Amino acid sequence: MCYINVALKKQAYQQYPYIPDAKETYDASNAVDGRKSNLDMSGGQCAVSYSVRTATWWVNLSSIHSIHHITIYFRTNNDDYIYKTFITDHLLGFSVYVSNTTDRSQGTLCFKDDNFTTNTMPHVFTTNCAVHGQYVIYYNERLPGVAYPDGYDSIVSINLCEVEVYG
Repeated sequence: MCYINVALKKQAYQQYPYIPDAKETYDASNAVDGRKSNLDMSGGQCAVSYSVRTATWWVNLSSIHSIHHITIYFRTNNDDYIYKTFITDHLLGFSVYVSNTTDRSQGTLCFKDDNFTTNTMPHVFTTNCAVHGQYVIYYNERLPGVAYPDGYDSIVSINLCEVEVYG
C-alpha cells in the first residue's frame, strides 16, 4: 500500500519557540516543510524551542485522517557526537499522540519513550500508529519532584527537523 505524508505544509505550533533574532527562524512550520537535508540548528529546516520543563509541538492535519505511521527527524547538528552529547538528553522520554483536538490527554498515545538512552536514541524515529485523528502531538516533560532515569536532562526542548505523518 502507498502512504502519503498528510502533514506536509500543514499548520504547526510549538510551545516556547526559540527566537534569537530576525535573521534565523526556528518556527514550528519548519518541521512540516518537507526539507530534511540539513539537520543543523542554523540550517533553516528545524523547529527549535527554548529549553524548559515542558515541550509541546503539534501539526493540524486539517481534517481527520486515517494514520498508519509517523516518522520524526530529530535535530542532530549534522554531527553524531554533538547529537549524543548535547541534544538527546533533552529528547529522552518523549511521547507522540494523535488527537482530534490540540489536547493530548484527549487523544491516543502512539508512543512513549521509556527505553532509549543518549547512545541509542535514533536520529530518525518511526512508530506505527493505526488510528484516526486530526492532530499529531509531540510532547516531553521534566516535572519538578519526578525522578527521571539517568541521562535525562532536567529540561526539554523541541528539536524537530521534520515530522512526517503517513496515512
